[in-house]
Amino acid sequence: MSRMKVAADGTLVAIYSDAIPVVALSDALGAPARIERASDVVWDGTGWVADMAKSGGPKLPPRTRRSDAIAAEVVWLEAHRGLGGAS
Repeated sequence: MSRMKVAADGTLVAIYSDAIPVVALSDALGAPARIERASDVVWDGTGWVADMAKSGGPKLPPRTRRSDAIAAEVVWLEAHRGLGGAS
């Protein structure tokens, strides 16, 4: 999991990975975890595209591999949603 931040409404915001099991996350929070996609990574006929509309962003350029589109998605989220770099 990348860096985390707490939104003004108390929601924990992070980029999830399988490195932390959902059950452990729920136990740490003391409540069921609700995980939502920040984008849609889909094949558009030319390549894998991360559509960042759910996060208020653009469609990122097509990538040959889905894993590359997901990596681009993470870079965008870190840069635009306060989840990357030093604070």
